[in-house]
Amino acid sequence: MTAVAEVIAPPIARRGGEPWGGRVRAYSMVVALVMIWITFDYATGGLFLHPRNFSNLMRQMAITGVLSVGMLMVIVTGEIDLSVGSLVGLTGLIAALLQTSLGWGLVPTLLLAMACGLFIGLLQGSVVAYGRVPSFIVTLGGLLAWRGVTKGISSGATIPVQLPGFASIGQSYLDKPWGVVLAGAAVLAVAASGWRIQHSRKRLGLPVSTPLKLGLRICVPCVLAVSLVAMLNGYEGIPVPVLIFLCIALAGALVMSHTVLGRYMYAVGGNREAARLSGINTRRLTVAVFGIMGVLAALAGIMYTARVGSASPDAGLLLELDAIAACVIGGASLMGGRGAVFGACLGALLMASLDNGMSLKNVSDYIQDIVKGGILVAAVALDMLGRKRG
Repeated sequence: MTAVAEVIAPPIARRGGEPWGGRVRAYSMVVALVMIWITFDYATGGLFLHPRNFSNLMRQMAITGVLSVGMLMVIVTGEIDLSVGSLVGLTGLIAALLQTSLGWGLVPTLLLAMACGLFIGLLQGSVVAYGRVPSFIVTLGGLLAWRGVTKGISSGATIPVQLPGFASIGQSYLDKPWGVVLAGAAVLAVAASGWRIQHSRKRLGLPVSTPLKLGLRICVPCVLAVSLVAMLNGYEGIPVPVLIFLCIALAGALVMSHTVLGRYMYAVGGNREAARLSGINTRRLTVAVFGIMGVLAALAGIMYTARVGSASPDAGLLLELDAIAACVIGGASLMGGRGAVFGACLGALLMASLDNGMSLKNVSDYIQDIVKGGILVAAVALDMLGRKRG
């Protein structure tokens, strides 16, 4: 239950920063996103927030969102992974080849593609952890190597998707009544989480929220959840990629906030040596985090290939930068020890909104790159300024 609230509602930065500062940043990002949407909707004559384009926007950000959840874990641990874009292309190509060349079914195709992502993630994590090679160098090499493997296997050709079930992963929609059911479940989960936290604090003798604050804490995310489903149901329903992304985000929030593994990630990112001396196996944790990133990169590769209906040698190009930018814009520190799944997902949505809005306005590609690069640098600069003041 609390994981749902963690993703939908702006959380307090529980670790690696002051609670109030984390809350202000989260709400500031929500306001900035709303302003971007209003601006683009006005500039496009209402096209940007039209249900069809909004559905496309959410499908577009789902892939970056899945990557950003894994990238957040890597960054919180104090590492970086520059190879995820190449992994998206490689695993998507493997999935397409298994269908066309070997005639494999849906389940074996998905399992082997995910297994390849896991293996590569564990391999890179082992080199970082046990070979003591900086993750920047290992994954930069992976960025080049896995892209080269993709080009070599495909011989520069585009491989079409053969299985209708596979294509539906990226192209189909959830029936509208199920969207209403999910919205209702989200409302109940958020309300139950808010009341449970309030009751727990009261039972422990801690300060509790006023009825107004409690109401806002419950109502705001509930309104957002209902509005999201209403917008998506205004077209064809909730896209399957968006549903997959929401499940990954909920699972990531649960891991980061309510498990020992998540606490270890924050501890290692905050002070690796102190974490090691306290008994945490930092090497094993590093390997595990890169393994999770590999699996999520493979999942993103499957979603990407299913959405476009084919695998190409340049699939996933520069997606690693979008994922890193989403995490940093969402409040994660590149020095490790700080970040939240909600912020990373919000950052992914903000980046996708910029891409979508500027594309609708026919903004030149080089201008789009300049804008996104400037936003990334500004986000890192604000993070460093906040650390100096702290």
